[in-house]
Amino acid sequence: MYKIQKKILLLGGTTEASNFTKNAVNQDKFNIFFSLAGVTKNPVLPPQVQIRIGGFGGMIKMAEWIKNHHIDAIIDATHPFAQQITRNAYHAAQITNTAFLRLGRPAWVKENGDIWCEVNSPQDAVTALGQYPKNVFVTIGRKELLTFKECKIPHHYWIRSVDRPEDIYIPDNAQLIQAKGPFSEADEIAFLKQYQIDYIISKNSGGKTVYAKISAARKLHIPVILIRRPSMEPMPCMYTWQEAYQWALNI
Repeated sequence: MYKIQKKILLLGGTTEASNFTKNAVNQDKFNIFFSLAGVTKNPVLPPQVQIRIGGFGGMIKMAEWIKNHHIDAIIDATHPFAQQITRNAYHAAQITNTAFLRLGRPAWVKENGDIWCEVNSPQDAVTALGQYPKNVFVTIGRKELLTFKECKIPHHYWIRSVDRPEDIYIPDNAQLIQAKGPFSEADEIAFLKQYQIDYIISKNSGGKTVYAKISAARKLHIPVILIRRPSMEPMPCMYTWQEAYQWALNI
């Protein structure tokens, strides 16, 4: 008997998206359109799904795409700081009367021993470094590096990235390390010791995948300048692929 599969637009690029897709395709319940922004040069693409790469061209164009492809549900599993695509997806779902779920991850919460300075932007993070040069491990994404390139204080930056950022983004006093995680706490402790890091600058991405640098900083008593998440309007949200899978079954 022919099975009618629900069509799901999955906005990916995160561990959460990969976990959902890997487990969902094994159940043969959904026809998944896996969408990536196209930032990573050689992304790991899941099998047995339809892949689309690149932006939609805004909320209205996204709504048109959803309607034209007869999408039954949207699962937004993009990065917590990809607020524009999340907003577009949420409002496109409302326009098309399509079920919507944010598959997110809880923000990190300060623990005993953490030395955190929480700020609202990369510009605030630069200010928080102070007036004297420091060794800084920056893990916030390539485009935000421009803020540090424009800083007049001669801090020395260590930038770890899967793909090499374009030269226009790289600060003059920067050492680029191309590496792909996840990294263990022991890896991060060794890294921070090797380069005598004074400060870490990170977004509050949340989740377990990149938390090791935060716990390593705690053990080494290294201050972390943490950029808060952008504020978002209330929307349906779950935090595990299992919850999202059950939600998708029930729509």
